[in-house]
Amino acid sequence: MWFNHQTFFSEYEKQFVPLSAPKLSGLDQLLGFVQLDPDVNDPRWVAYMLATVKHECADTWQPITEMGKDAYFDKYEVGTPLGIRLGNTRAGDGLRYKGRGYVQITGRANYASLSQRLALGKSLEDDPERTLDPLTAYRIMSTGMREGVFTGKSLKQYLNEAGTDYLAARRIINGQDQAGKIAAYAQGIEKALRLALQQ
Repeated sequence: MWFNHQTFFSEYEKQFVPLSAPKLSGLDQLLGFVQLDPDVNDPRWVAYMLATVKHECADTWQPITEMGKDAYFDKYEVGTPLGIRLGNTRAGDGLRYKGRGYVQITGRANYASLSQRLALGKSLEDDPERTLDPLTAYRIMSTGMREGVFTGKSLKQYLNEAGTDYLAARRIINGQDQAGKIAAYAQGIEKALRLALQQ
């Protein structure tokens, strides 16, 4: 899929707010990644992916690191319920494998499994900061949302020939947390994308 970026930006700003130069640059880069992704061919998928980034990255359009003082990440430490679920096995894993990227992957097991799935030369487990590289962050998001890696739920379950359920699609990432807000983002973004779509 190819989009006229300027048309998209113009329509996006009508739906939401003006884009600062850093935000425009980040969004432009994301659209470029989408256009080169052979596995994404539905404007609704693009809309929901971008809506997720808008929310998860605090409207910066850049991969970010989960915020909080070091002690905040103790909840992910070895032996805690969250730490066990996230596959953290060594002291310090809670902080080392805190949320990063466009969709905030968290935990040693997720960093390791996504490295394998993406066939990365150097594992994210060894270099967790690499999840902040925009292309790597995009590949994690695209694979995770398309294949149901994060929660077992995928884009095709909610956005398909049978219909469009942006509200329930939040289950791809995080239950129903902020589902209505993100669904509204997706609707506005989809409108802008369709106007910008080049045949």
